Amino acid sequence: MEPTSPLLLLAAVGMPLVAVMDECGGRGGDGGSGLAMPLAAAAASSPGRERRKSSLQLCYEVYAPWNGGSCSSRALQDCISGIHTLLATSSALHGDASNLAHLPLPVPFLCRPDQAKALLRLKKSFSFRGSTTRLSSWRDDIDCCLWEGVGCDASSGNVTVLDLNNRGLSSQGLDPAIFSLTSLRYLDLSINDFRRSKDNSVLQDNIPATGFERLALLTHLNLSNLGLQGKIPIGISKLVNLRSLDLSTSIDCESSNPLACVYSFDTYNIGNILWEPNFGTLVANLGKLEQLYLDGVNLSRSGEEWCGSLATSVPHLQVLSLAHCYVRGRICRSLLRLHSLTVINLQGNYDISASPFPEFFMDFLNLTVLQLSRTNLEGWFPPRPFQSKNLRVLDLSDNHNLTGHLPNLSNASSLETLRLVGTNFLYDKPTSFSDFKSLKELSLDGSSGHVDFLSSFGRLESLSQLDVMLNSISELEPIFSWIGEQKNLTSLALVGCDFRMTTSLLVSNFKTLRRLMMFQCDVPRSIFYAIGNLMELETLEMNACTTYGSIPSSFGNLTNLRVLSIASCSFSGPMLTAIVNLTNLETLEIHNQLDEFTGVIPYAIGQLKKLTVLNLAVCNFMGRIPGEIPSSIFSLPALRKLDLSWNHFSGPIRKFDKAPSHLESLVLSNNEFSGHIPKAFFQLTSLKHLCISSNNFVGLLDLTLFWGLSKLTSLHVSNNQLHVVDGEAHRPLPIDFYGPNELGLASCNISQFPRILRRIKDMSHLDLSHNKISGDVPNWIWETWSSSLNYLDLSHNMLTGIQLKSNVLPFTAALETIDLSFNMFQGQIPMPNSSARVLDYSSNNFSSVSPNFTLYLSYTSYLSMSKNFISGHIPISICNSILEVLDLSHNYFRGPVPSCLIESAQLLVLNLRKNHFEGTLPSNITTGCALQTIDLHGNKIEGQLPRGLSNCTNLEVLDFGDNRIADTFPSWLRGLPHLSVIVLRSNQFYGSICDIVCYNKSDESLSSLQIIDLASNNFSGNLTSQWFEKLESMMGMSGSTGEIIVSAQRPDYPGGFYQDSVEIVYKGNEVSFERILTTFTAIDFSNNRLEGTIPESIGRLVSLCVLNMSNNAFTGKIPAQLGSMTDLESLDLSCNQLSGEIPQELTDLTFLGVLNLSNNHLVGKIPQSRQFSTFADSSFGGNAGLCGPPVSKLPCGSSPHTPSAAQVNRSSNHVDVVLFLFAGLGFGAGFAAAVLVKWGRISRWFTATIRGWQT
Repeated sequence: MEPTSPLLLLAAVGMPLVAVMDECGGRGGDGGSGLAMPLAAAAASSPGRERRKSSLQLCYEVYAPWNGGSCSSRALQDCISGIHTLLATSSALHGDASNLAHLPLPVPFLCRPDQAKALLRLKKSFSFRGSTTRLSSWRDDIDCCLWEGVGCDASSGNVTVLDLNNRGLSSQGLDPAIFSLTSLRYLDLSINDFRRSKDNSVLQDNIPATGFERLALLTHLNLSNLGLQGKIPIGISKLVNLRSLDLSTSIDCESSNPLACVYSFDTYNIGNILWEPNFGTLVANLGKLEQLYLDGVNLSRSGEEWCGSLATSVPHLQVLSLAHCYVRGRICRSLLRLHSLTVINLQGNYDISASPFPEFFMDFLNLTVLQLSRTNLEGWFPPRPFQSKNLRVLDLSDNHNLTGHLPNLSNASSLETLRLVGTNFLYDKPTSFSDFKSLKELSLDGSSGHVDFLSSFGRLESLSQLDVMLNSISELEPIFSWIGEQKNLTSLALVGCDFRMTTSLLVSNFKTLRRLMMFQCDVPRSIFYAIGNLMELETLEMNACTTYGSIPSSFGNLTNLRVLSIASCSFSGPMLTAIVNLTNLETLEIHNQLDEFTGVIPYAIGQLKKLTVLNLAVCNFMGRIPGEIPSSIFSLPALRKLDLSWNHFSGPIRKFDKAPSHLESLVLSNNEFSGHIPKAFFQLTSLKHLCISSNNFVGLLDLTLFWGLSKLTSLHVSNNQLHVVDGEAHRPLPIDFYGPNELGLASCNISQFPRILRRIKDMSHLDLSHNKISGDVPNWIWETWSSSLNYLDLSHNMLTGIQLKSNVLPFTAALETIDLSFNMFQGQIPMPNSSARVLDYSSNNFSSVSPNFTLYLSYTSYLSMSKNFISGHIPISICNSILEVLDLSHNYFRGPVPSCLIESAQLLVLNLRKNHFEGTLPSNITTGCALQTIDLHGNKIEGQLPRGLSNCTNLEVLDFGDNRIADTFPSWLRGLPHLSVIVLRSNQFYGSICDIVCYNKSDESLSSLQIIDLASNNFSGNLTSQWFEKLESMMGMSGSTGEIIVSAQRPDYPGGFYQDSVEIVYKGNEVSFERILTTFTAIDFSNNRLEGTIPESIGRLVSLCVLNMSNNAFTGKIPAQLGSMTDLESLDLSCNQLSGEIPQELTDLTFLGVLNLSNNHLVGKIPQSRQFSTFADSSFGGNAGLCGPPVSKLPCGSSPHTPSAAQVNRSSNHVDVVLFLFAGLGFGAGFAAAVLVKWGRISRWFTATIRGWQT
């Protein structure tokens, strides 16, 4: 029987050729259609062919006549790929790509064997977990020209096209096998993840330095969003035939303007981290280049040459996209040589010199896209861009110094997108907008002129998207009336809108909307009811809005809704029960609520059969399972992601039988679930991520139970009451089982390293902290995972050694975290060969560190070696590090403190307490100082405090206690607005402490101060009332629970923050405090030579917890105002010369746990009510004039008398100095608290919100 040609077979099975094949075009493509007609012609041709033809030959023959006799490689590839797709999906072939081998295709193969071999080697480098393809057609028995994503030359069989765009592939960098395909003309590997190989480890320098020069025929190269890191290879600059080069990465929105971020997100955010030190060299030989996409590539080292290099090297350039490239200098006129430019995208280059709008851009006659947001434009904006007949996109947003009049836009008939948010434009009333018919997207600020401006537009027939910031507008009705007139408006984003003075009827007129977004708006319930009438809505998003009461039932009317996202709002009460009506809902996200939901999650949620994402994290839900949370949630058929984390759910999870086949992510962490882990969890065969950490699950958990979950990449079961065992580690593993590459097993009662870990080839994240593991860390950890491990936490165990051949951890790629703290390791500290961002070796028995340990800190920002037995000097080479946190406290380091540590512009925390450092401190501290914590307590520092510390405006903790500093009080501290802790105790300070406030009229002095410890110095003089009137942080309302204060907050730091400690003398013993609330405050002026009366203004410090003014020379009476300090827990006024009676008001101090008034000249009856009845006689001793219990020397019925001189002398010679510091609101819970100092003012990339699931 005569074989049938592939295209005739397609026609025979009735596949829709035109619909499937007409997809040629896009970036780097053929720029248009063109396949439908030739394929249709081929399908209609006669079956009586004289010889069989391959699909490649057929595509070539039938396409070329329709394309003027030529046929691009991309077009051929699309043609062939379409044939394969149709064949593979046809019912005749049962959807099995392997059947391609049995089709009547020609032999011998067209593909060259050496190139097929190179492609198979490339395939071997891929991991397909989570991918959209397995490349199953890439087999020896199938012509490689028929493989998915591969295209060949019709005559030679050379591979000319490789297009694996957006396949979800993972790889450990770019495999050099690709450089064997020297005939390639089109290469697209974009939107994959080449950072990783069967794991999530981030690799460094994973782009080959050599090899690209072999691909000399390339015309199109796309490696965007691939996870590549390193310098752009020099070989790319030698590809002289390139017409399109794309090395870009999708940039996360960094604008402070919410509207700039509305549409900027990328769901697949595997970005490149590339840099190019010589931009001129990169483009020098690319004379044929037409499209250049380098978004996100760091060009900062190239200086200001970028303009000139482009002008001289790439004269045919049509698309220039250098967004977020850190380019510097001015936008120069030499770019005019690029007369073919149609797209210019320079947005996000903050370092471009401030300059006026480059009006010469308008000389590019074909310019259609101009994106200049956040490029430091300033001055007056010219009218020419608004008069262009070709310009379609104009983005000037976030140039705050750019001003001008928005003129009559009647000539801008082609403009489709106009973004002016974050500018300073003035808006004239246009006279005519009759020709402004193409505008589809409009984004504006809400200045007072915008009301008239928007209203004067009239109806814009094409407007579909409107984004407006309305922060400064109080009268919204004209704007909303105008919005209601836009009958084609489908998307509306509002920022800073106060709806309280708006009638709901105006909102009801937005009937054409399909997407409504509200950011930072104030929304009363009447507006929500109006929103419930917008029946066409498909997406409703609210973020950081002020809301009132529960989610309104009117939302149940939005039956077309597909996405409902409510984040960081203030809804309370029961959750929406009418949600059952939203049968088209695909994404439901109600998370990070500021108030608490009550009641239950509606059972009806189980009826939302289309739901793919359900996120109810951080909603403060309470209740048990079963009951409040329906088990039907786990059986939603389309569900892919379920997140109920950070609530208060409790009780066991009810059994459920029917599990959704598509569930990929299940997050139940940080609740109070109890009982056993449901067996059904182990049957979720599509599961990739399971996180049940921080609950109360119990029982034995055999890790082999997860072997059936072949797609599982992340497993977190930490911090429950589980006993994790690894079962039979020698049981054969399934063929497709890789094992999770993220494994959180903290607090799982593990006593040895699970044997099953040895069988997981690629581990990126391993947390075995807070277990009972003893002995050595096995060497197979380094041998097996040296190139994949990214996070290792073995802290809080009983480990004593590490199996190593040297004192270097042999990792080949940079890590995020190595935490070996709180063990019993001895000997020399092992440093990672490739550095790590976080290194924590604290609380061990290490005795030394390599003298050149700083060589291993090239990537390190957090280093802690505290509480070991390490001696020696800090090498000066530490100045070359990029450290942000350095903690060497509680060791035996000696010598001077390297001056760079205090003068650093990047160090945030410097903790060298309890060592043997000596000498003086440097004074060359500039305004670039970034220090927030400096702690040199307990050393031998001499001289004066550096005045330059006044430049450290973010300083929050300053502790120089127990040194040899001789200086006056540092009055310059009053210029540090965030200073919370001052400890100068046990030095040689002298003079008055009055001048810090007495001669300063600023209201900011010491306003943030919570702890001040000046004890055991030589301060003298009087305290004035102004001293205490400045301490605003100690005047808060009593009874507040406060928040924990944190320092150096970052998700990758141990515990999420750096923890500062403070040591205070308590009854002669130094006590370390390691946790404190924002409400905890303390003043210690003891053991000085202060005199005069205690100011009555001290009573205003109503939230003060500890007051110690003992062993001074204060005179006069105890102020009755002390009775107003209702949070006071400890009061010590002993060893002074106070006189008069003990104020009865002190009995109102119901939290007072310790009182010491001994060794004064007090007289009269000791109060007996409330707390005073619990104090011993030692609290009042040395006051000869006191009477009554617990002192019984003088009956209270007799007249008070003045004590004799001998009695006074005996009293004064009896010194009982006691310092008290209590944490929290009680005094019986021990004294282990933390001082965690707030760090909300660090650079912008340290995110304030920790999201996701962490173990």
